[in-house]
Amino acid sequence: MAAGAALAQPSLAPLDGPGATTAPPWREVLLPQQSLPRTRFTIAELDGQRALRIESAGSYGNLVHELALPAGATPVLSWRWRLDRAIDGAALQRKAGDDAALKVCVLMDAPLDGIPFLERQQLRLARLLSGEPLPAATLCYVWDPALAAGSVLPNAYTRRMRWWVLQGRSSPLGTWREERRELRADVLRAFGDELAELPRITAVLVGADADNTGGQGLGFVAGMALR
Repeated sequence: MAAGAALAQPSLAPLDGPGATTAPPWREVLLPQQSLPRTRFTIAELDGQRALRIESAGSYGNLVHELALPAGATPVLSWRWRLDRAIDGAALQRKAGDDAALKVCVLMDAPLDGIPFLERQQLRLARLLSGEPLPAATLCYVWDPALAAGSVLPNAYTRRMRWWVLQGRSSPLGTWREERRELRADVLRAFGDELAELPRITAVLVGADADNTGGQGLGFVAGMALR
C-alpha cells in the first residue's frame, strides 16, 4: 500500500468470531504478572446482532489485534458501541479514577526523537523491563459519562497515551452509537505537540479496566473495521 493511501480492504478480523469468544488474530493482553481479575470478553446476541460483550469488575484486560500499517497512511476506523453500565468514581484526570468501562485504542510506533527526553528514557526502561515492544504513542477513544464529548486529555499515568472522549456526559446509556474516525487527523490533533505525520500503526485494542476504582462496567462493541 502506498503511503498516504487509504486501505483498499478492511484489515481487522471480526470481533464476533464464529464461537462464544473472539478468535485469532485477536488476543488477550494483560498487565505483566497480573494478579487482578481479568476483564471478561464474550460474544453476545444483542438487538439482533452479535457483539463483543465487555464486563469489568475491579479488573483489567484488553483484546489486541496486531497490524502493520505504514507511516503516512490515511486509514479510517469505524465501529458501533453502547455503554450499559458506567464505572462509579471513574475520573480520567486522576490516577485514582483512571478507569474506562469502554475504550477503543490505536497503538503506534512513533519516532522516539520527537518524545521529550525523560519520557523517552522511561519508555525505553518500560520496554526493557516488560520485554514487550510497548507503543510510543497510543490514542484511546473512550465512552466516559463524567466528561464532555470532544475532550482530549493525557492519561494520568503517562503522556504516551492520550484520551479522546467520543461519547460523554450527554450520551444516553444503553443506546448504540456509530463511530467513524479518520485516524491521521485525530492522531495529529491529540499528539500535535510531538507528531507531524501519522506514525506506523502496530495494533488496534478494545478493552476496559476498573482496577483503580474497584468499580463495575458493562459495554458492547460491534462492526469494527479499518479501511
